[in-house]
Amino acid sequence: MFIFIFQTIWLFIDDFAGKGLDIMIIGKFFFYMMPSLTEKVLPLTVLLASILTFGTFAENYEFAAMKASGISLQRSMLSLIIFMVLLGGVTFYFANNVIPASEQKIYNMRRNIAKVKPAAAIEKGVFSDFEGMSIKVDDKYGEKDRFLKNVIIHQKTDANVNSTVIKAKTGELISSEESELIQLVLRDGHYYRDVENKDNSTKRKYPFAKSDFDIYRMNIEVPEMDQDLEEENVSNREKMKNVSRLIKDMDSIEQDNKRIVTAFSKNIVQRMGAFAVLPKIDSSITNRAEEKPHVVPSTKEVIDENTVLDTTEGNSLNSNTEAKIAEPFTGDIMELFKDYQQGQIINAAKNSVSNIMTSVDGKKNELDKRYEIHRRHIFSLHDKYALALSCIILFFVGAPLGAIIRKGGIGLPMVIAILLFLAYYFIGVFAENYSYKGNIHPIVGAWVSSMIMLPLGVYLTQRATADRGMMSFGNGIDKIKRLFIKKAKSEE
Repeated sequence: MFIFIFQTIWLFIDDFAGKGLDIMIIGKFFFYMMPSLTEKVLPLTVLLASILTFGTFAENYEFAAMKASGISLQRSMLSLIIFMVLLGGVTFYFANNVIPASEQKIYNMRRNIAKVKPAAAIEKGVFSDFEGMSIKVDDKYGEKDRFLKNVIIHQKTDANVNSTVIKAKTGELISSEESELIQLVLRDGHYYRDVENKDNSTKRKYPFAKSDFDIYRMNIEVPEMDQDLEEENVSNREKMKNVSRLIKDMDSIEQDNKRIVTAFSKNIVQRMGAFAVLPKIDSSITNRAEEKPHVVPSTKEVIDENTVLDTTEGNSLNSNTEAKIAEPFTGDIMELFKDYQQGQIINAAKNSVSNIMTSVDGKKNELDKRYEIHRRHIFSLHDKYALALSCIILFFVGAPLGAIIRKGGIGLPMVIAILLFLAYYFIGVFAENYSYKGNIHPIVGAWVSSMIMLPLGVYLTQRATADRGMMSFGNGIDKIKRLFIKKAKSEE
């Protein structure tokens, strides 16, 4: 646990050191991080403890004494198996109740620190959203990281559109305990802003304003400078939810995704004009035309979907005159229009397709994020069960492995335990990332590391029960030799 805590301190010390935070706040943050580290610490602890314990038993010939007394390996492991099952239940309760609460504490504390301490909200090398603008800096230095280097600011309008760009070589954050405003002083930079114009005729000219400045001052309002850093405002992330809430939210997210996809597909179909429903034929008009062929209506009447009764004004039909049936048009529809009309139709079609493709691309990005949220919920749900089961599986890997290698202490068992845990951990990390992106199913991603260790545990338990070593290369070579000898004899 201490190793992982120091790793956490190493990862987050740059975000908290020099920000004027109280030592109690930093201590609470790392205290809230401890339950989250259980997912990494507990499997390694079970694996290492089982290898060391049973390795010490085998090294001191205690297993030999047990076998001489008629006690098998499974019987000697029975009490520990019951303990591991209970530990798995406690682990599931911990993952379902304690870890979500700690995740909620951690996330909200970091969020509140970023609000109160603006320097903590500005990260180096990436755009950080802050108070209606996006800020990017190449470097932060000085007392409390108040000095900024190579500042780029995108200011947003009420419609969340980037209309103003400010670039400066240096910047400085100036704050006061008595004021709720923080002043951002930019030096030696450029200012660019799109000019909004309501006149449609001048909108296409894309007017803008540009200027250079030596010093540019911006006042940033930071609300609730004395707010509680432990205030919890966000609780909708997947790691902050227990099993019942995850199941409920998974169903609602899935239904929302289906509704959005259905509505968008109907909208696109309507915009394309595809699959248009043909108008129904009025049977009364058809029957009237068949019963009274001498009546001349003022317009063309539809007989069926492929024929048209030509009864234009000025043409009278009598008993000796038959109705002319028009043949369906099978040529190029563009030939029905003039040349300039053909160009207009083609341009309109291109613009329509371009607009539709833009809408599809934008909706695709939105749906990708929504589907990723759904996959994260599925993974988080199954990961709680997989964590509890992994303790039992890794026990069945470590206990027989310790009995096989017959070595206790912190030497070879420690190395083997760390190697096995690293394989287990990295498989889980890669599977988690792949499942988030949709490359593999989230259920597979949550269980794959445990399912890989399960056959290994079964194999090692069988070998340890039969009092065999890990593997015997000599026996393998002898089998290969016997195979070639049998083949040679059969050829003779």
